[in-house]
Amino acid sequence: MVVITKSLQNSHPITELNVFGDSLSDVGTVFRLSGGMYPPNPPYFQGRYSNGLVWVEYLAESLNLSSNQSKNFAYGGATTGKVNPGAAQINYNSLVPDLLTQVKSFTQANQQANLNALYVIWAGANDYLQGVSSEKVPLENLTIAIASLHDFGAKKMLVGNLPDLGHLPATRTNGNSAYLSGLTRAHNQGLRRSLKLISQQRSDLQIATLDANTLYREAITNPAAFGFSNVISGCMAAQTSYSNPDQFLFWDSIHPTTAAHHIIGKTALAAIQDAGIINTTYTHK
Repeated sequence: MVVITKSLQNSHPITELNVFGDSLSDVGTVFRLSGGMYPPNPPYFQGRYSNGLVWVEYLAESLNLSSNQSKNFAYGGATTGKVNPGAAQINYNSLVPDLLTQVKSFTQANQQANLNALYVIWAGANDYLQGVSSEKVPLENLTIAIASLHDFGAKKMLVGNLPDLGHLPATRTNGNSAYLSGLTRAHNQGLRRSLKLISQQRSDLQIATLDANTLYREAITNPAAFGFSNVISGCMAAQTSYSNPDQFLFWDSIHPTTAAHHIIGKTALAAIQDAGIINTTYTHK
């Protein structure tokens, strides 16, 4: 029997990963900022907002990148830009660089872009969870961040949309659930339009979209297909022993388990393949 397997083609490899965003991509920046106090280890894993590695680490692994080739500037609690402090913010949040600040710091600290680098942007959830009531400013900030990186010389990008913020364990049963779901839809629709326009205006820029919204929705609708038995509660709230965290979509009331992050990483890899940022070859065995 002939088995066809798919592998990465190395003619145009990704040689570097530069990541900007919030807690979904943070691999320890806030942990270091807080002197190792937050997020607490355990139950969180070595500065991640999860019980293990996060999706960008799985993506880097799939791209055969070493730790030296993966540079992460994401901070837990980061918004896309300046927002008014809300009750949900933690004390250190005044020190957390927002997305635009992350990007500006990066471009100012580097003389030129790596043309074979993948630039990852995933942010916006904290804007709405902290009280922003319109998608206009977050989308403007995301557009500015993308334009700034492209003006710096970036040619390959991966941009994430938002999961339904009204269906997180923290929000699904409160009075803001439907409101947050509406904001999520408006954000993602606006982001899709913005990315299309950017692609038309900047023809040398390759942009892939990480469709987190569809992925989360499919996992919640059909959890067994993803190996989950609980997509409603955070693992930490549902049990005390954490004996089967891989069966949970969520680790806490907002953040995914490392098992979910692994799936997100695979989805991200497929997205950059579909966008032609990296290619695949098919091998007969």
